[in-house]
Amino acid sequence: MNNTPNANRKHIAIYGKTNSGKSSLLNAIIGQDISLVSSIKGTTTDPVSKAMELIPFGPVLFIDTAGLDDKSELGELRVRRSLKTLEKTDFAIYVVDINNIDVENYKEAVNNFKKYRIPHMVVVNKIDKADKENIRLAKQKFKDAVFISAKEGKSILELKLELIKRLQKDEEEETLVGDIVPYNGKVIMVVPVDSEAPKGRLILPQVQLIRDCLDHGIKSYVVRDTELEAALQDITDVDLVVTDSQAFKKVNEIVPKDIKLTSFSILFARQKGDLKAFVEGVSKIKELDQSSRILISESCTHNTSHEDIGRVKIPKLLNKHVGKELIYEFKMGHDFPEDIEKYDLVIHCGACMVNKKTVQTRIDICEEKNVNITNYGMILAYLTGILDRSLEVFFK
Repeated sequence: MNNTPNANRKHIAIYGKTNSGKSSLLNAIIGQDISLVSSIKGTTTDPVSKAMELIPFGPVLFIDTAGLDDKSELGELRVRRSLKTLEKTDFAIYVVDINNIDVENYKEAVNNFKKYRIPHMVVVNKIDKADKENIRLAKQKFKDAVFISAKEGKSILELKLELIKRLQKDEEEETLVGDIVPYNGKVIMVVPVDSEAPKGRLILPQVQLIRDCLDHGIKSYVVRDTELEAALQDITDVDLVVTDSQAFKKVNEIVPKDIKLTSFSILFARQKGDLKAFVEGVSKIKELDQSSRILISESCTHNTSHEDIGRVKIPKLLNKHVGKELIYEFKMGHDFPEDIEKYDLVIHCGACMVNKKTVQTRIDICEEKNVNITNYGMILAYLTGILDRSLEVFFK
């Protein structure tokens, strides 16, 4: 589990006012001095992340944020960055200083949690500095809170147990192919080797699909597109072929029509996003013209080349399909525009480097602003004329 990608970990963000003890709480949970602790307000500037195993729940990613009431010179920027983490937060911990309770600040935070559909819990900190009356009053205001002293380590174990209980409450097993390919089934993965592939290793979506097959007792075979035809002759009763989106057209011509075919990107679209929304997003292509603005949203930063799928191949294919030169903008990582309404179409990557909450939040933002959104695999399948075939395995 130590090698679990952050994108596959539950993201737990810690919020609260400055000096409420957020960083001390993270250090106490982790058992290491990860976040800088100081009595000076505004010590935490940018969100600090730390991956760990929350046993017995599993792999998680904790995020320590700046105070939501930061009034320092750079406070507005810090608060904005803290609020930006809401887009990827699966669960929130709101920390209250028992000697500086601000109910209005808490209510504002709860409104933000509701906006992004984030479950949360309240942790009342610094009970080592409070008298019995303060503790009694705090318990009246925060009935389901956990009372701790991060500095002295009091009740940290109880906090972890309560956190695990709440995380497990709505936990669902997520899979890429475990629900569409039977136990002991066969999956062939087509992995073209080009300049975009890291030398000597597989890229993350390929590794994750192999892991998912192992977890569900599915036999997996990995071949290049150049050996696919021979592999199909060697392997009988194949349940599914999964290809890199860039090889869609070639692979479609090789794989017999009675064998289901899809892409890594479409599998991730289903697992991390909303397959229906992405399919509907493709319909916007028919309305595009030379004034249309297209956002290409990539979840990771990387060097680009003449074979780059997002910056070169998709724009080239889309321009050819529409018969016009469209206007493209590119954003990487967590840099998703607030003024999304200025775009006619958003084309998202496979999202292997961000968590499900991030993708779903972006879909929600687009739907709210009436902007179509789709992803790499979906649009490449559409442009090569095999979208219907690539979706058959999901809609039996």
